[in-house]
Amino acid sequence: MDDYNNDNFYKEEYDSADYETTDYSMNKCDCRTDSPLCRKCVCQYNRLEEARFWSRIMQEHALFIKLGLPADQPMLREEAQNFIDLFENLRRRLDKVNRLEGDLLEDLIKAVKLIIEFKAKLLRLLIQCKEAPGSNYPLLLDHTRREAKRFLGLLLKPEPEDSLDLLLEQEEFWLRKEHIEFVIHLLDPSERELLEQAEGFRKIFSRLLETGRDLESMNGVRPKNFNTVIRFTQDVIKNTMLLRDFKAAAFELAKLCEVLSIISTPLLLDHIRREADKFLSELNMLLPEVTKCQSTLKQDK
Repeated sequence: MDDYNNDNFYKEEYDSADYETTDYSMNKCDCRTDSPLCRKCVCQYNRLEEARFWSRIMQEHALFIKLGLPADQPMLREEAQNFIDLFENLRRRLDKVNRLEGDLLEDLIKAVKLIIEFKAKLLRLLIQCKEAPGSNYPLLLDHTRREAKRFLGLLLKPEPEDSLDLLLEQEEFWLRKEHIEFVIHLLDPSERELLEQAEGFRKIFSRLLETGRDLESMNGVRPKNFNTVIRFTQDVIKNTMLLRDFKAAAFELAKLCEVLSIISTPLLLDHIRREADKFLSELNMLLPEVTKCQSTLKQDK
């Protein structure tokens, strides 16, 4: 699999138009705002579906890193290819089971730990100017390393403790505007309209991230209800849907060769679109729980 164009797997990956969502189950509890049980509303991840989603993300990270490495770094390129193969194998195994446990879980945890260290090693080399960066930005490597660490955390501790804490944590994680900044740096300067749109999203999500961090800090005093988070999350959903649509449109343009850029593969744009869909699915799952448990607002029927 030396080139993604020669591998049917990757062609099928970015030709598919399926929007992946994550299946969650929710513990039932007394979610009246005056109930002492309300703080025990726990949103349980379907760990198998999380593993399927994030394993694909890890495999694609390895591909993007390999495509960005200079040709005179064959050992690093081979190491990236090994991770492509490793996560492809794990994905096949995940598709054959209905529970994530035993050897498969242990192998997956080991693989995620290894790819975290691989990304960290590359980042150290670039920071220390030990290797030519190719097209792998240091921030891109740090971004993908953080996503791998998040995946590892889900595998090791799949059950969050509180719906409001989790919602604010998710928003701080996903609102970082790095995807937009990567797109801006990969588009050709002549793509002025797309660049202007992307710059608009960068400013919006920069403000949202700052607000999200402020609200997460304020939540540290453990308010009984926090209606502002509901309004903020509704605004986040609205803007994330717009950004998701922008990414989806850019992906279609790239597939049709209608955009000028140095994007190595259209799969990159589909990759970030799927992550936007993932964020939306998590918000839409958590918001009703937070509305029941930590606000005085009535839920829409």
